[in-house]
Amino acid sequence: MDLAAIRRTYRRYAGHYDMVFGPVFHPGRRMAVDTVNKRPDQRVLEVGVGTGLSLPLYREDARVTGIDISPEMLDKARDKVGEQKLENVEALLEMDAEQLEFEDNSFDAVVAMYVASVVPNPDRLMAEMRRVCVPDGDIVIINHFASRHPLLRGLERMLKPLSRMLGFHPDMALDALPDEPDCPRIGVYRANIFGYWKLVHYRNGPLDNGSQAGAAVE
Repeated sequence: MDLAAIRRTYRRYAGHYDMVFGPVFHPGRRMAVDTVNKRPDQRVLEVGVGTGLSLPLYREDARVTGIDISPEMLDKARDKVGEQKLENVEALLEMDAEQLEFEDNSFDAVVAMYVASVVPNPDRLMAEMRRVCVPDGDIVIINHFASRHPLLRGLERMLKPLSRMLGFHPDMALDALPDEPDCPRIGVYRANIFGYWKLVHYRNGPLDNGSQAGAAVE
């Protein structure tokens, strides 16, 4: 899946995204934002901000920047910022998640919701998120990952040829995201309906002595 295909897909989605995907994905959005909201006065980057459904959830003392590859989705997000007077939103920018146009260590927390299985190269996405996140900062990903249930796994494989039309990879494995000593997973937690989507929480830098990464929840 390339950027042109992604733009075409989300141009189609933009007009009805909130109605179709808003309620079903809301628990995951809330869970992701709650994770980064635990720290005050942060500069937060949301990668793949879409129509801005998560923007009202951030604490007022956060300074939020959102990026997305779809100008149509960003237009919807800008409307929300204006209508809801979200003064903590600093910028909404059209940008490739695999080539972030920010300096190193620009953000205290970086969030990507329902993006990891959309981008062509999840490893590149993760590398860029790490680069722009400060040491000891939070990196939070919400995404669907391939099921271990044989029936669901079979369905995901059947849908794989339709990835370009769907706008995401239905069979992306959790192992496609790194788990390295210098950026360990704090934990993996169920989110949304039946836990079909998961939140993956990283700490950008080695864990302190005595700290332990959380166990994965399958």
